[in-house]
Amino acid sequence: MGLFSLFKKADTLPPLTDDEQARLAANSELERQHQQARQREIARATAMKIDAIESAMEADIFNLPEPAWGSQRPARPAAIAGADEVLDDFPTTLLLSEELPLAAADDSAPVIEEIAILYANGQAAVAQQMLTEAVAATSGHNSDRSAWWMLFDLYQASGQHDAFDNLSIDYASTFETSPPSWQAPAQLAAASPGWAGLTPTAALSGVLDAHIAAQLERLRQQADASPVLRLEFSRVTAVDAEGCTLLLATLRQLQAGQRELILVGAPALAARLRDGIAVGRRDDGEAPWLLLLELLQLQNREKEFEHAAMDYCVTFEVSPPSFTPPHKVAMAPAQHVPASPDRFMLPPIIEHQLGPLLPGIRQYAEQYPALVFDCSRLTRIDYPSAIQLHGVLQALADAEPGRKIAFRDVNHLVTALLRLLGYASLARIYPHKY
Repeated sequence: MGLFSLFKKADTLPPLTDDEQARLAANSELERQHQQARQREIARATAMKIDAIESAMEADIFNLPEPAWGSQRPARPAAIAGADEVLDDFPTTLLLSEELPLAAADDSAPVIEEIAILYANGQAAVAQQMLTEAVAATSGHNSDRSAWWMLFDLYQASGQHDAFDNLSIDYASTFETSPPSWQAPAQLAAASPGWAGLTPTAALSGVLDAHIAAQLERLRQQADASPVLRLEFSRVTAVDAEGCTLLLATLRQLQAGQRELILVGAPALAARLRDGIAVGRRDDGEAPWLLLLELLQLQNREKEFEHAAMDYCVTFEVSPPSFTPPHKVAMAPAQHVPASPDRFMLPPIIEHQLGPLLPGIRQYAEQYPALVFDCSRLTRIDYPSAIQLHGVLQALADAEPGRKIAFRDVNHLVTALLRLLGYASLARIYPHKY
């Protein structure tokens, strides 16, 4: 009998006696205690499995030679297979099931770290339930926002837009600040989901004028060799008509060539352009207006585009361009960090060891003294792969002391895992801003 059926028949059933109510309460308490015991058992088994994998990989994987570009992944060491056999008596399917009940946090480990490990190992439903409870515990008062940010990222990675919007309302009420905007990483990988590698970048800074021509020409030349290009506008301080003309021509050319674009700081540049123009004033010509319309179109902000197009029409007495939905364009939040060199973009999911990604990283390290890993697409890296990547980066750092390594635009679920595994001693980690 369902819960709602019980309510529907409440008018025909006699009320419970005191003895029946006492027995019901006792049974509920026993069930709660049984559930908690089962949760603790699952949490301990999860920790045992992770510890076994970690120790085995530390002992064996990092002593293996790295494969050549395009070669097959090396065979799994026997020690790691043995690590799985240790837990054969425990129902592993329970550990991986999305319907797994909430595992109680181990008293010796912070809940954030436990959530990061569960999510890394594919238990997103369990991680979401734990994050929901952690967020509820902090509602109503200002406190650490890590759980909120992790839950925002989980909703975006799994495409839960309505849940994200509901959490945004609670976030604004709790912290009395603007909530994050929806920027699902799935949108970043829509055009080339399995691609990873060097991402040519034009990081524009200072005055947007004729001096940007060389940077834009270099980006256009690299377009044939890379399916993904990145333009950063977050360090632009001013614009002039010639710079607007050059950038507009480049954006249109890259769009016509079906290149996937990642634009950083586009909203701020659009706002700067809007502040510099006025209806009826033609001093700087049409270029700033047309660049504004192009940026609004690339951001898929149709209503704002239509309003600006009408102002453009009134000012220059010409027909405005029509709105066309953007194709293969994604926005990334601005970072208050130095301008980026060419980045190595990581794929949406890294699991079952690094595979062909590993020689790609080695090749990148041979070409660039500073390594910048673009994590704007990365939604999840599993625990064994994160351990292996740590070992690779440690070897690169040891071989070249002083080498700078950075992870940019990292979601907060991955950030928590990287910090747990000691990445902060090797690299700078820049989680995306909320």
